[in-house]
Amino acid sequence: MTVPRINPERLLADLRFLRGIGAQGKGVVRPAFSAKDMEARRWLKQRYQEAGLEATIDGVGNVLGRSRHPGKALLVGSHSDTQPTGGWLDGALGVIYGLEVVRALTADSATRMLPVDAVSFQDEESRFVGCLGSRSLTGTLAPGVEQAAVDNSGVMLADALRDAGLAGVPRQRLARERYAGFVEAHIEQGPNLEDTGRKIGVVSSIVGLRGIRFVFRGQQNHAGTTMMDRRRDATTALYELAYRINQEFPKVAGERTVWTMGRLRVEPNATSIVPGYADLDLQFRDASEAPLDAFEKIVARLVAEINARGGVAIEATPARAPIPPTRMDAGLQEHIARAAERHAPGKWQHMPSGAFHDAGFISASLPSAMLFIPSIGGISHDFAEDSRDEDIVLGCQVLADAAASILAAANGGR
Repeated sequence: MTVPRINPERLLADLRFLRGIGAQGKGVVRPAFSAKDMEARRWLKQRYQEAGLEATIDGVGNVLGRSRHPGKALLVGSHSDTQPTGGWLDGALGVIYGLEVVRALTADSATRMLPVDAVSFQDEESRFVGCLGSRSLTGTLAPGVEQAAVDNSGVMLADALRDAGLAGVPRQRLARERYAGFVEAHIEQGPNLEDTGRKIGVVSSIVGLRGIRFVFRGQQNHAGTTMMDRRRDATTALYELAYRINQEFPKVAGERTVWTMGRLRVEPNATSIVPGYADLDLQFRDASEAPLDAFEKIVARLVAEINARGGVAIEATPARAPIPPTRMDAGLQEHIARAAERHAPGKWQHMPSGAFHDAGFISASLPSAMLFIPSIGGISHDFAEDSRDEDIVLGCQVLADAAASILAAANGGR
């Protein structure tokens, strides 16, 4: 089979140009629907058109480039919005890979008629609704989610859509019958590939994710005159619960189970006042449901034990809709694995994704797969996020090879 060749200089130039839209130091600030985000989307639409695709920006901000060629198509892409202080490759890598795969296949006479569609999804990073674009495309947004969506600054999603010029613009819907599948490339956002000296990760599954919000209600009082045995200190209960979670969770955790208590609030948050209120968010992830179920049981037991003593009352409620673990398509994985072995023999591995991605939602509608490249130091969601040029180029070449193989198989070898 002919292997289409990517253009490394063009690939890196486009990635760096996209980096410049919203650049701050070594990182990028391009939150969903911001002026810089929409500038990047208009630029992507133009690049898709220059590559021969029919390109649109739909009413939720998804940029979709559609091939003009007949036959089963492959959808390739990721997201181009960023975290509030984001890295330059998170999402952007997979978006530009999709563009370069289209161009590489078009430039080769043996693959030029194979249909590849390219996509940049909107708001994967949850400014308003996590994976908003892919959920809109697949029609899986729960009723009322959009209407109630508001960002951390109090901006309503409806207002952001209006300000971005998207109010009333038609939404795209995924034409399932059109596609052989979806492939998303991404930086690993972790240290495994770098630590093991491997260059390509073939993603086997995407972790499930659950969240619990704890509210602690005690009695606000004076820090100097309220004796310890009379205190109803909300943060004392918070610290105890957090400590006991970190003691109990490892007993049932899997090898790659993770949990995070990354956001808390204390009121009134003053040095000389016993806090009467606090809240804490707990998030936990695994590629299997079993540890997640076990964690929920542990949390229920710990909360009941602390509440039984009186003094401070703890309420535990879901902080988000649970996201179940997702298996990636075995057939698509095999195409990527074969391409990885051709271009990086012995330097690739099957691995789960510890981060959630648009592929997790698309997989409910289409066979889906993911490809990872190494992240330097395992750092992501930070301005220091980076990958080596040679790893970026290698990953795109593997993806172009796999895409040609997937499409040849789906279209009877043509």
